[in-house]
Amino acid sequence: MRSTRAEANMNTFFLSLLISSTLLSLSLSKELCNPQDKQVLLQIKKHFGDPYLLASWKSDTDCCTDWYQVECDSTTNRIISLTVFAGNLSGQIPAAVGDLPYLQNLVFRKLTDITGPVQPAIAKLVHLTSLRLDWLNLTGTVPDFLSQLKNLTFLDLSFNGFSGSIPSSLALLPNLGALHLDRNKLTGSIPESFGTFKGSVPDLYLSHNQLTGEIPASLGNMDFSVIDLSRNKLVGDASMLFGLNKTTNNVYLSRNLFEFNLSNVVFPSTMENLDISHNKIFGSIPPQMTQLPLQSLDVSYNRLCGQIPVGGKLQSFDNSSYFHNRCLCGAPLGNCK
Repeated sequence: MRSTRAEANMNTFFLSLLISSTLLSLSLSKELCNPQDKQVLLQIKKHFGDPYLLASWKSDTDCCTDWYQVECDSTTNRIISLTVFAGNLSGQIPAAVGDLPYLQNLVFRKLTDITGPVQPAIAKLVHLTSLRLDWLNLTGTVPDFLSQLKNLTFLDLSFNGFSGSIPSSLALLPNLGALHLDRNKLTGSIPESFGTFKGSVPDLYLSHNQLTGEIPASLGNMDFSVIDLSRNKLVGDASMLFGLNKTTNNVYLSRNLFEFNLSNVVFPSTMENLDISHNKIFGSIPPQMTQLPLQSLDVSYNRLCGQIPVGGKLQSFDNSSYFHNRCLCGAPLGNCK
């Protein structure tokens, strides 16, 4: 009798162990990745010809735990980030990227064989906060539909081959913190609307393009922390970018055709980096510049005159920061006559 009871207890124990191990096995094998998202990602991989860069994307593994370049939401397990960076990838960005409806971060970067326009399907990604398509070989115009992505805080289309004008509608993005359109082939003028950004004022990078005309006076209403307009064909007055009431840190205006009197400019007390070299700027260096926390300064290749004010950081820069002006003098240049 005791033997029978012992056998029954043993059988119960082994049955419990079997059930527990089965449940554990099932829980371990349960895939977190949303099946729709997974199919879209596999479609993207196939579009690029199953490249080595996406080798971890295997149909029999979990995209939330085993795949590189993607990130899932910790609660919903939907794909929220796709970051494809620095590899051997060619062709156009596939329309399938628009079928990842919860995507917040989309990056294709340093892939110089990626060609074509900005994929229109990206307009469907209404949750995007960061869109980075830089160091590619994209062409065409900067699309107007990007202004529909109202949650964008960061937009980077730099180091591409975009042409045409800058869409004025980008100023409608209410949460934009940085806009990078530098190092393209953009033409036309800076949109008037960039003086009426809705919401936050973004760091603005428009350098190394072929922009023409004057800076819209409306930009004087903006308090940019960073503005880079260097290496374009801009003309006229840029002094409206400065002002004592602003909190601007970095202004880069070099290699344009700007022409204004520097003597009359009042700088923000926060100014750290200033490059106005290779323009037609005249007048003298205002004494107020001795009070600025400058980390870098370049006023070379202009038409400045007079003595460089003594004090602050102005003598900490070498003569290359000041040379090739009409009649600028004083340390670190030669003595004034």
